[in-house]
Amino acid sequence: MDPSTFAIQSVLVKTKCHARVEVYGVLVPRLWEDTIDAHRRSVDEAILSATVELVAEHGLASVTMSQIAARVGIGRATLYKYYPDVESILVAWHERQIGAHLAQLAEVGQQPGPPLRRLRAVLTAYATISRQRHGDQQLASLLHSAEHVRRAQAHLRDFVAGLITEAATAGEIRTDIPPAELAAYCLHALTAAGVLPSAAAVGRLVDVTLTGLQPPQQ
Repeated sequence: MDPSTFAIQSVLVKTKCHARVEVYGVLVPRLWEDTIDAHRRSVDEAILSATVELVAEHGLASVTMSQIAARVGIGRATLYKYYPDVESILVAWHERQIGAHLAQLAEVGQQPGPPLRRLRAVLTAYATISRQRHGDQQLASLLHSAEHVRRAQAHLRDFVAGLITEAATAGEIRTDIPPAELAAYCLHALTAAGVLPSAAAVGRLVDVTLTGLQPPQQ
């Protein structure tokens, strides 16, 4: 039996012979703790999903905490133990989405191959993510003004600038403009992918963007 699944607990026992309390250690399974944590995570995920679904169905201004609790199947008092309002739920959902996107882009950028190829792959993945985003303008305005978005944008610019630096060192792209400025140019240009009709159009946008990174003609 794996001892790591047990915890030492103090148990108070009052004997029949003496009016005193003795303390001794016993082994108690940790299973109940793991079960509670898993349940909390499950409820949290359900709250995030239900809120996004309701906003998509009815619009941001129409969604209430009571509707969210009913959709999840929990009491409103329980919902308030997780989040104070609808906005905080949406920010938590968006922060989780952004974290997943950054992890995806990092994985793409770490694939083997020359720097320019990896840069193209990251920019293509970023443009694809931009194209897949949807939602009303009110929701987008709320989420994209949050502090976690600014942190993520700065992290992404630094990441892309690093790839650009590698490609420039390898002689694959221009060196007359700082990598940070080129990274900002690429990310700003690729936000246009949000209105493109197809993956093929995304690929053409990436090609045009990378053209701007080519060394100037002598």
